Amino acid sequence: MMEQNNALEGQGGREDQTQQENNETMESLMQSEQAGLEFPSQGEIRQGVIASVSPSQILVSVGAKSEGVIMGRELDQIPASERDAFEVGQPISVFVLNPEDQNGNIVLSYNRAREAMGWEVVEQMKTTNETFEGKIEGYNKGGLIVLVHGLRGFIPSSQISLMRRNLVQGDTPDRWAKMMGEAISVRIIEVDRERRRLILSERAANPETRQSLKERVIDELQEGQVYTGRVTSVADFGVFVNVNGADGLVHLSELSWDRVQHPSELFEVGQEVKVKVISVDKDKKRIGLSVRALQGDPWQQKVESFKVGQLVEGTITRLTKFGAFARLEGDVEGLIHISELSENRINHPKEAVKEGDMLTLRVIRIDSDQRRIGLSLRKVDSGAFADQDMKALAAELTQEDQE
Repeated sequence: MMEQNNALEGQGGREDQTQQENNETMESLMQSEQAGLEFPSQGEIRQGVIASVSPSQILVSVGAKSEGVIMGRELDQIPASERDAFEVGQPISVFVLNPEDQNGNIVLSYNRAREAMGWEVVEQMKTTNETFEGKIEGYNKGGLIVLVHGLRGFIPSSQISLMRRNLVQGDTPDRWAKMMGEAISVRIIEVDRERRRLILSERAANPETRQSLKERVIDELQEGQVYTGRVTSVADFGVFVNVNGADGLVHLSELSWDRVQHPSELFEVGQEVKVKVISVDKDKKRIGLSVRALQGDPWQQKVESFKVGQLVEGTITRLTKFGAFARLEGDVEGLIHISELSENRINHPKEAVKEGDMLTLRVIRIDSDQRRIGLSLRKVDSGAFADQDMKALAAELTQEDQE
């Protein structure tokens, strides 16, 4: 009986030893497997592979004992177009936000990884003065916003090209709105990763000076062409209008057919205006523009009813040494030269007429190019126009009879 008990004890001992050996073997295997895994640390960027994609999370294999997860806010921040393109087995870079949360998950961020790599790229681009081709993604009052490798870069207005700045109107917050989506070339002039500050310059990428730009535009302009430009400055003698990046002058005399005391009565800086090129001086680098050339000449319309030899009623408006001015029907002004005021020789118009006199006058000249009407007081009763006067009288009587 004792021998039997000893045999049982010996068998139990062997079983315990076998179990211990098995446990040691399993532990060593686990240690061996874990030895091949590199546990992630916070702030690390890892290259992983997408294990699964669902509307609520993305699992990524990052070479750890468990898969990492992109979820919640980090998932929502990924652009929809990129999320839709993700596929199982696709390589992906991720940023370790938390190597183990309260649920034992490795919490990852796709955007943070892309941002961190973006900072490395832009720092290198600044060092090499590389030009980046992008598009305008946003704006504020101070300038434009361009995405550079996933980072929001800012172009201050002082670093926007002359041509682009000359296309905006005024100083309102939405003055850059029309440029949204436009292609743009920029260079990086400041990188501050800690402050998340990325400053760009279009001017550095396109170092065309104001003078070289004007020379190029002058070579392209032709007289008679019509452009839409913007007023860049207002002076006593006219306004400067930017056309395709170069300033041209609209002289005071070319602003309007009406009399203008000062250009500020009609125009202000930033105003959009259509102009016609009336002169291009390549030697002096000057561009002459006109606004009134695109408007119908009201004077031509007003004098359509007047003919040489016709008798008209006029009011003397002012006297000069060389003659008297008279206002006719339709607010048209004509000149009675001193030699046409009297049959006798006079030294000054005041010897024959005075301001406010209402007189019958004869039209003796119409100069459309100079926009002048010549009148005569002494030829009102001239026999040279007798036949014309009779015809005019007959026409008036016929019209009265018809009425």
